[in-house]
Amino acid sequence: MQNLKVGVIGVGHLGEKHARIYSKLLSKVNLVGICDINEQRLKEVGTQFAVGQFNNHLKLLDKVEAVSICVPTNLHASIAKDFLSNECCVLVEKPITPTLQEADELISLAKKKNLILQVGHVERFNSAYQAIKVLAKNPKFVECHRLSPFPNRSLDIGVVLDLMIHDIDIILGLVESKISDIQAVGVKVLTDYEDIANARITFKNGCVSNLTASRVSNETMRKIRLFLKETYISLDYCLQEAFIYKKLGKLISKHSLPIEKEEPLKKELESFVDCVSSHQKPLVSGIEGRAALELALKIIQKIWK
Repeated sequence: MQNLKVGVIGVGHLGEKHARIYSKLLSKVNLVGICDINEQRLKEVGTQFAVGQFNNHLKLLDKVEAVSICVPTNLHASIAKDFLSNECCVLVEKPITPTLQEADELISLAKKKNLILQVGHVERFNSAYQAIKVLAKNPKFVECHRLSPFPNRSLDIGVVLDLMIHDIDIILGLVESKISDIQAVGVKVLTDYEDIANARITFKNGCVSNLTASRVSNETMRKIRLFLKETYISLDYCLQEAFIYKKLGKLISKHSLPIEKEEPLKKELESFVDCVSSHQKPLVSGIEGRAALELALKIIQKIWK
């Protein structure tokens, strides 16, 4: 079978990683070209991976079968539409779009064209998460912390759409219940958007989730803690480690889960390529991406209400 012809639109911090991984998937992928409006950045990355360079994504339309879209969020919808309209499968980085209307348009277009639309919620592919997801169904309480130093990128959106949306997606995948209440607070620190935020989500089945996200912290932290009946699970996304604590009589046992550490983004892109090649539904399709966006927008609305 012929290798899939792919491209990367936007080669900033994250787009460069997409290009690097595609360039190494030689048995499955042919990285045809990259695109960026920053000519210097385009040349740097293009030279690094010996790949075609384009300063306008329209020049790639007829050259690729699938693309990663790693541009600022406000450009996701328009660029994704161009490729989907031209019979090209799309992986768009999170959040899927800035608005639900635009998300619905992409989902509808992908369905009409019978194309793969995947959203880049990379934590779904973290080895530690994949190790615990079967054990963590229907938790009673979930606590998430996602903290990082100021990034000097993704500043067209606030920390909810930038960071917290990862945990929103994970929680929606674990808690099989509708939401009954949302409480949220957030503060502007260095940008015109919320740079630190906390949300408390209550589900109709009684589960409560507390999420904290910050991009003005001294340290980097990516952790989730899940509390189930007589069981507590602690997961570190950065270290790809997970521990399970269980009640045994009057004692508490602790053991680590066996985890084969792999680069989550590599697993995500490999999955995307496989979904396009076999035409299977992605782990995070436009539907899941829209659900995460919808809850994120409700949290933002609560913050600024």
